[in-house]
Amino acid sequence: MKIGIIGAGAAGLATAFDLSSNGHKVVVYESAPFIGGQASTIPVGGGPLERGYHHLFTNDSAIIGLMADLGIGDKLKWYPSRVGTYTSGKVYKTTTPLDLLRLSALPFKDRIKLGLFALRVKRIKDWRSLEDQTADYWLREHLGGMAYEKMWAPLLKGKFGEYYDQIGMPWFWSKIQTRFASRQGIRGREVLGYPDGSFDTVFDRLKSVIESQDGEIHLSTPVVRVEVVDGVAKALIVQPEGGDEARNEFDCVLSTVPSFSFPDLVDLPDDYLSRLTGVHYLAAVVVILEMSRPLTNIYWMNIADSDVPFLGLIEQTNMLPKEWYGGSNVLYIANYLDREDELFKMSRDELVDLYLPHLTKFNPEFNRSWIRAIHYNAVSAAQPIIGTNYSKVIPDHRTPVQRLYLANTTQIYPEDRGTNYSIRMGRELAAMIQDDEKQAWRNWR
Repeated sequence: MKIGIIGAGAAGLATAFDLSSNGHKVVVYESAPFIGGQASTIPVGGGPLERGYHHLFTNDSAIIGLMADLGIGDKLKWYPSRVGTYTSGKVYKTTTPLDLLRLSALPFKDRIKLGLFALRVKRIKDWRSLEDQTADYWLREHLGGMAYEKMWAPLLKGKFGEYYDQIGMPWFWSKIQTRFASRQGIRGREVLGYPDGSFDTVFDRLKSVIESQDGEIHLSTPVVRVEVVDGVAKALIVQPEGGDEARNEFDCVLSTVPSFSFPDLVDLPDDYLSRLTGVHYLAAVVVILEMSRPLTNIYWMNIADSDVPFLGLIEQTNMLPKEWYGGSNVLYIANYLDREDELFKMSRDELVDLYLPHLTKFNPEFNRSWIRAIHYNAVSAAQPIIGTNYSKVIPDHRTPVQRLYLANTTQIYPEDRGTNYSIRMGRELAAMIQDDEKQAWRNWR
């Protein structure tokens, strides 16, 4: 087969790897000048750093398995993590169960409830029993009190904004499962994974292997249209940067673009279209600071305070060596925002001016003179809003157009979107495509 793939992110490249490994011809088109999608990197302090913070959990089996298949399994290292939560005007360590018992922002009985509640959710094996309820409702009913109002409610509102009370409970369930899986030892300390040399190590190796197997990856080459003949995807019309529009025929096509962009490429029937447009995306806005000093000693800082205008602080160099970044301490200031939010419309400098005064809440000594460099990144399709009973309306990977597949983050469920699950989905799509071809594409009939 000859397969056209739209997008050189985790899902697209994972699909291309498996298909090319089985002797199929793959051609990948990417509109950006780089591969890796949301896990792509920029130079920071002389070293590569992900545009948006990335790490792995111990149960991220898809990417761990892929790295092994690529012969780079030894490049994945595990590091102890420190988690904190800012609430009631103070930073609290919240890495281990013992830390929760010391969380004096809550009455003692609520600290006990908080810890027992997490264990209760961890023991739930079937997420389907939770699917008809929102996380907000379920947590109010089963946790409630100060433990919910001071901890989980602000975190839900901070991440999802006005959509916080629409998020299905399976999202929360999956987060608890992932966090517990990465805790080790009797004290429940968390360890997280990160590839030597950044996630570039994974994506550069993928690109190299795909191309060695006669695959092609074309950067700065957006697809402008999927050509459909008699209900079957036949070709891709592409527009290389600085070049003429070109038409290339394929036996089938996989698109990994966001749901709101997919209808721009191809006409779709109303039922399938409504499934795509029924999912709203939040944008991710990230400011990265290179600093002469660390802000805190915490790697992952949750913000449970609505007076702080950002969602979280991730200090990369509190988990990884600052020598990787030219000796700078690297801090992500993270936010998820609606694309109509005024903060999303702000420039980098406007956001920095808004954010910096709040950093003294985490370290009273913080001074703007600590900052050596500032980086900014915004992704318009970062976090889909997944509501209740989503399994009933999730878009099928096989679209109504024969031999045209779709694989994007709205189809990762019940887990939250992430590089690991995009890789899992991509490899599943490779198997699906090959099986469909063996079945003479009868799955569309």
